[in-house]
Amino acid sequence: MFAHETILHRLRHGCQTMPFPDGPPPLLPDRHGGSLRVEAAKCVEGCTACMPVCPTTAIARAPGKPVALDLGKCIFCTACVGACPTKAITQTNDHRMAVRRHEDLQLGKPGEEELRLAAALDEKLKKLFGRSLRLRQVSAGGCNACEADVNVLGTIGWDLGRFGIQFVASPRHADGLLITGAVSRNMELALKKTYDAVPAPKIVIAVGACAIAGGPFVDNPQVLNGASSMVPVDLLIPGCPPHPLTILDGLLRLLGKLG
Repeated sequence: MFAHETILHRLRHGCQTMPFPDGPPPLLPDRHGGSLRVEAAKCVEGCTACMPVCPTTAIARAPGKPVALDLGKCIFCTACVGACPTKAITQTNDHRMAVRRHEDLQLGKPGEEELRLAAALDEKLKKLFGRSLRLRQVSAGGCNACEADVNVLGTIGWDLGRFGIQFVASPRHADGLLITGAVSRNMELALKKTYDAVPAPKIVIAVGACAIAGGPFVDNPQVLNGASSMVPVDLLIPGCPPHPLTILDGLLRLLGKLG
């Protein structure tokens, strides 16, 4: 009788998994704001109003150049958006932020106001990992925010397993690492051993501002300013923390499942 009631209960609720990517993505909450955009044409020469308010030194300006915003360092506090007198820095409400190289997170060059989104793996790796990707998650000194949003992808609403992507307990069973946290000195050896234990060929995904460039702990002597200081990184997903949709979008782009 109990099994019968359980089946009826599930049938009444219907499918709880979102249709994305076959359907529209879920809406971001208003407070999220999505990616940032820097319009060089609106940037007033000599103005540095946005620079001192940035807590992670993500904004720099060379003489005679517009401001350069490193979205990999950015923690999306939006202090720069409020400080800019000409609204050269704005929010886009776009969840898509994953890239393959840190250089592609640099905003502000004329004609390059937005990100170059991640390209898929080469055909050989896509053939290996495209249908079945096993990842070992390593929290290398994280606050648990990025880790929590990664865990959300395993819930019924997101169902990461439907894409053949799963997290495993042992690096020896993994195809790659998903790293969160700024890579603290205490996690240096653990991360190295975990990376070495993953059989080749392997991929590395850095999730969050800490894993990309140190986040709010950048240049602290107790951190190594992100995963790339120790291992080669194949996908960078910025945010503090990234929305689960941003993480999922990056994973699917890496596997060639999105246009």
